[in-house]
Amino acid sequence: MFIETEGTPNPATLKFLPGRDVMGGRGTADFTMAAEAEGRSALAARVFGVGEVARVFLGNDFVTVTKTEDADWQALRPRVLSAIMEHYLAGLPVMEGADQAEGEEDFAPEDGEIVAQIKELLDTRVRPAVAGDGGDIVFRGFREGVVKLHLQGACSGCPSSRATLKHGVETMLRHYVPEVMRVEQVDA
Repeated sequence: MFIETEGTPNPATLKFLPGRDVMGGRGTADFTMAAEAEGRSALAARVFGVGEVARVFLGNDFVTVTKTEDADWQALRPRVLSAIMEHYLAGLPVMEGADQAEGEEDFAPEDGEIVAQIKELLDTRVRPAVAGDGGDIVFRGFREGVVKLHLQGACSGCPSSRATLKHGVETMLRHYVPEVMRVEQVDA
């Protein structure tokens, strides 16, 4: 088994591509601590088990790992590669039971058409680019012209994420959806 690695815009995060489905079409899963992975994802738990891992994000066909502040990728990368390989060679499922549930979305029922436009733009124009960098962007709400989005994986904590939201996502949404006035990042 050959696992590729790619850098991301976030220097604390690497993207691992095992060459097979991770979450497939079942969405994404974001774990910010080992305790969250226990009993939910054998793969994420195994990656946390190598130590010096602060976050594990499971995407469609990739695993994004964020190291702790003091960790060094030169020492950590081979251990993470080994953990991912061992998981797949053992034939274990990535997620146990039900997949991670999406958080609640906050928007007025009368804004349903606007929200559908926003989600379509996020799915077709933003999400593929964000996934390419090892992360995901999740719609959380729309109220009074403000779109609330949650960044996951490599995008969470990335130094350029706020600029990407303001200059990229907000500009694009405002262009195509006149009702959008601004975009805000939310933590959950």
